[in-house]
Formats: sequence, structure tokens, C-alpha cells
Amino acid sequence: MFKKVLIVEDQEVANLGIIRAMEELSVPRFEFVTYCDEALQRMKTAAAENKSYDLLIADLSFEKDHIRQDLKSGQELILEAKKFRPELKVVVFSVEKRAQVIDDLYKIYGINGFVSKARNDGKELRNAIERIFKGEIVMSQDILNAIRNIPFALNTYDLKLLELLAKGSKQSEIQTCLKEQQMQPHSIRSIEKRLNELRDSFGAKNNIEMIVICKDIGLI
Repeated sequence: MFKKVLIVEDQEVANLGIIRAMEELSVPRFEFVTYCDEALQRMKTAAAENKSYDLLIADLSFEKDHIRQDLKSGQELILEAKKFRPELKVVVFSVEKRAQVIDDLYKIYGINGFVSKARNDGKELRNAIERIFKGEIVMSQDILNAIRNIPFALNTYDLKLLELLAKGSKQSEIQTCLKEQQMQPHSIRSIEKRLNELRDSFGAKNNIEMIVICKDIGLI
């Protein structure tokens, strides 16, 4: 079993389930931190001392407070940690439900498992860690089914369009948001063209139907 685990989580309730899983797995050393910056520094220090962590358990989102942070998400932390320790095993423990986001965690960030925060999450986390220790990549059947239902690959630009559309934004408002975030293309004509292409790909008659489909398969 893993000997040294770092847990990055800012919710005390979630920590209780993690502690139970660590104790049931007889992990000799596990540490909690609530900030991604601190987590990264601990991992760097441990690596420099040849006492690296075997497993990282991290949430994706963290509440903002008065302490400034360079790393603002679990994704950013995982990306930085993998730069100097690519063999690090990673479990994401999150309430995230969007299939595209979860799929990206495996394909882009190279995680080894994803566990949804829910009623029996302690048991699910323990099972995931056991399987990852054996060399498996862990993905629940529900998540796998949702990912398989994505009809085609969506990029960050597409997801932003769908997200803004779901919020009820008009095309002029979408254009403004894209400009502010320096996302191209952001002309009204380009936005209309891409939305038409997306509707065709999803087999939707209009934007409302497209958003319903996206929500059903966990894209937004």
C-alpha cells in the first residue's frame, strides 16, 4: 500500500471520509493541506529530500479567502506536480459532474482515478486507492457511460460558448465575454457559425434543445 499520501482538501466534512479510508488502508503517513500552493511546496521539498509522496488526493475547486494563491485549482496543482514527479499517482476527489471536465482529467492531466463526493464516498475512495496501487486506472461506470455519450470532441472555446448560452447570454454578451478572456474567434458571425455547427453535431433543432442535451450528458 502507499506509504506517504498528500491530501489537498478545504472541506472538513470531506476530510473525515478521507481519514477513515486512510486508516482502513493502514497508510502509515498521510498529511492534509488546504491550499494548492502549500501542497506544491511540500511535494517539492519532499522530492528534494528524496522522501517523495506516493499518492496525491486533490479536490478541483477551493474557496477563496484573504490568502493569495498562485495555483487556483486542482488541475493547476496536478499539472505542476507532474512536471517534477511524472510518476506521481493522483486521485481527484470532487463534486464535479461534467463528463468533459472529468475526461480531460484523464487525458490531459494524467490522473489515475476520479471519485465523486457522495454518501458512500469513503468506501469508493478506499476501493479506488486499492486498485490504483495495483496499477489500474479507475473510472466509475457512470462516468465512463457519460463520456461515451459525448458525440465528438469539444475544445475550451466550444465549452465556453455552451456555458454562456446555458446562462442565457445573448450573442453580443458572449462576444464581450470572449473578448475579455482573449478567446478567438469572437466576432458575432463566428459565434453564430460555431453555434450552428454545434447544433448540427448534437442533432438539436435550436439552442435550447442543444443545452438540454449538453446537460443530460454532463457537458455543462
